[in-house]
Amino acid sequence: MTTTSNSRSGQYIAAIDQGTTSSRCIVFGADGRIVAVDQQEHRQIFPQPGWVEHDAEEIWTRVQSVVAGALAKAGLTRDDIRAIGITNQRETTVLWDRHTGKPVHHALVWQDTRTEELCKELGRNVGQDRFRRETGLPLASYFAGPKIRWLLDNVEGLRERAAAGDILFGTMDTWVIWNLTGGVDGGRHVTDVTNASRTMLMNLHTLQWDESIAQSMDVPLSVLPEIRSSAEVYGEAVGELAGVPVASALGDQQAALFGQTCFDEGEAKSTYGTGTFLLLNTGEKVVNSYHGLLTTVGYRIGDQAPVYALEGSIAVTGSLVQWLRDQLGIISTAAEIETLASTVEDNGGAYIVPAFSGLFAPYWRSDARGAITGLTRYVTKGHLARAVLEATAWQTREVVDAMEKDSGVTLSALKVDGGMTSNNLLMQNIADVLDVPVERPYVAETTALGAAYAAGLAVGFWPDLATLRANWHRAAEWTPRMEDSVREREYKNWLKAVERTMGWIDEDSAPGH
Repeated sequence: MTTTSNSRSGQYIAAIDQGTTSSRCIVFGADGRIVAVDQQEHRQIFPQPGWVEHDAEEIWTRVQSVVAGALAKAGLTRDDIRAIGITNQRETTVLWDRHTGKPVHHALVWQDTRTEELCKELGRNVGQDRFRRETGLPLASYFAGPKIRWLLDNVEGLRERAAAGDILFGTMDTWVIWNLTGGVDGGRHVTDVTNASRTMLMNLHTLQWDESIAQSMDVPLSVLPEIRSSAEVYGEAVGELAGVPVASALGDQQAALFGQTCFDEGEAKSTYGTGTFLLLNTGEKVVNSYHGLLTTVGYRIGDQAPVYALEGSIAVTGSLVQWLRDQLGIISTAAEIETLASTVEDNGGAYIVPAFSGLFAPYWRSDARGAITGLTRYVTKGHLARAVLEATAWQTREVVDAMEKDSGVTLSALKVDGGMTSNNLLMQNIADVLDVPVERPYVAETTALGAAYAAGLAVGFWPDLATLRANWHRAAEWTPRMEDSVREREYKNWLKAVERTMGWIDEDSAPGH
C-alpha cells in the first residue's frame, strides 16, 4: 500500500547525491547526523580530448542501488523515510525519449568543452556577456543550454523528434526525479530554480525560462522541464521508496550552502576539493558581477522569495597537491603535504600559481599558464609544499575580495567543507590571509545534508530554518594570527606572481572554461 505524504511518520530523511564520479544515498536523523551511507561510482567516458560523457541509464541504475544499499545498512524500510531530497552535479545535460525513457545520447558532462566554438558564435559581436544580465552567467561551455543545442544539431533526427514533442531535457536532478516518480508511467518532468539557473536559459528575475534566449540558442521550450522551488513535494516515489515524497532538489554547491545553514545575507561557504567553489548569500537581491563571479540562485523554499548567491569558482586547489604527488613525486600521499610544509616557517620567497588550464575567477584568462616564481638556491621542497597550500589560500582571498567589491558585503567568517579541510595548516593559512575565522562543521557531508534539510522542511519534518541552524555544530575553528604588514606584503607578492602567468599562450582569450 502507498502511504501519502500527510500520513507518513518516518523518523529519517534520505538524500540522493548524484555527483560527477559517483552516486550516494545518505540517510539522516532528525539531529542532522548521518545514519547510513551507500556509494557507487560510474564510468567516465572520454570520446575525444576535452569531451566528457556519462551514461545516464547507468547512473539511474547506480542511484537505485545506493538507495537500497543505504536502507539496508541503516536497517530501515521505506516506511521509516519521511521524504527524499536530491542534490546533483550541475549543468550535466541529458535528453531522452519520453515514450521509451531511453536517453538519445550519452549525457554531456559539465566539464565537456565541445561547445566552446558554439559559445563564441552565440556571443556574436557582444561577446561572452551577451546573456549575463538575464542569466547571471557568461557564455561558456560549462553551462547546459549550449549542450542542448549541440545535441539537437548533432544527433540525427533529434530536432524533428523534439519538435514532435517526443524529447525531454534534464540536468541530473530532473533525470533522477522523472525516473524516481514513475518514468514513462507518469514521471514528473521538473527541475528546481538552482539547477535551472545553470542552464543559461532561465531568467534570474522571473525564475522562468527566457523565451528570447531559448530562441537565440535555438532550443525549443517544449523540451524544458517545469521550474519549481528547491523545497516542495514534486511527487511520490515508486519502487524501493514507493510512496515517499520526493521533496527537494538543489545543485551541489547550492546544497552545500544550505547544508552549512548560510541562511543570512553575507554568510558564505567554501568547498575545498579538486577545485574550490565559494558561494556568498546575497539575500533577495540579484547582484550583478563586474569582477568575474557568477550570479546564481542560492535556493528557494516553497513559495517564499528566492535567495540569490554570488559564486566564485577556482579551477585548481586540491589537484595542485595531486600534481605535487603524482607528477613531481615530492610527496607520496596527499596528507604528507602538511608534514612537509610544517618543516619550514614560510614559503622562502616562492609562489606557485596553478594556472594549469588558465585562470578561473576572478580573472577568466584562458591564456594564462602556471608559474613558480621567486626561486633562489635557498628554496627547499618544504618551501614549495608551503607555496602549494598558500596558493589555495590566496586564490580564496581573491574570490572573497571580488565578492566584497560586487556585493558591498564584508565577510565576517567562512564556513568550509570538502576533503582539503582536514589540512589544519591550510585552514590556518586561509584564516590568516582572509583575516576572518574559518569554521568547519561536525557533519562534513554538507551537500547531501542540504538536500535532506530542504526535503525535511517541505514535509514539516523540521519546522523552520532556526531549527536547522541549531543543528549546525562547529567541529573546529581557526582564527587569524598573521600580522597585517606580513599579510599585505605577501598578498602583493602573490598578485605579482599571478601577473607573470598571463599572456603566456598566444591566442585570443576564450570564454572562461
